[in-house]
Amino acid sequence: MTGRRNRTRRAVRAAVIALGITGGVLGGGVAGADDGIDDLSAQQIADRSRDALLSVRSLHLSARGDLGDGGPPMTLELTLDRDGNCNGSVGLGRDQGSVRIVKRGDDVWVKPDADFWKNQVPGGGPAFAAILHGRYMKGSADDPRLRGLVDGCDLDTFRKLVADNADNDRGTLNKGHKTTLAGTPVIPLTRVRDDRTLTTYVAATGKPYPLRITVRGDGADAVVGFSAFDKPVPTTTPPPDETYDIGALLGRTSAPV
Repeated sequence: MTGRRNRTRRAVRAAVIALGITGGVLGGGVAGADDGIDDLSAQQIADRSRDALLSVRSLHLSARGDLGDGGPPMTLELTLDRDGNCNGSVGLGRDQGSVRIVKRGDDVWVKPDADFWKNQVPGGGPAFAAILHGRYMKGSADDPRLRGLVDGCDLDTFRKLVADNADNDRGTLNKGHKTTLAGTPVIPLTRVRDDRTLTTYVAATGKPYPLRITVRGDGADAVVGFSAFDKPVPTTTPPPDETYDIGALLGRTSAPV
């Protein structure tokens, strides 16, 4: 397989990059009680939103769009937890293919689609696809060929980026009027930084989770969504008759997926 597989790694980390960009919107500091946030300042709401996100044990992460880094727009739908379990998919954009990912404990299953094999592995992709015949490749979490996927499956990776960027507060943080997002009352917080407008929509009732982050401007047009807070990652894994050992398929090469 070729170096173009790094696009898979990049796609898995797309939402991490977005969180790194928007860390200053989420704020820093110590959250107060989960009472109404309507009358709080923009910074107080950002502080509570950041702490609410850091407190979760699991969540569903959705990312789509262009982060302005020169690559194609991509999509990510991933449920993940602090134990490193995850379940979801990564799309590389512009018909470049997609990959299904399941990680449970020390085992990882990945299933690239036909477009992935065709575009990312032009030399032997169709042959790999024919051998797999719709099955998952199964490997160990410590297999270097799967490292790019495994790294993106741990919720602690996202939590660390939020924490590390909490004080990155360049630009003025503004609080918008309460509105609704998919029927849920939210307070929008906006910051303009490096020619980009960053907006976080914070739940106005219950725990002040950030429900959506948008990044606009300077080549970026992306959306990151959060949901299913503290709901467990699905435990179902592909059965043996739907898997193929990655070592048998790819040999002993250590090139990353």
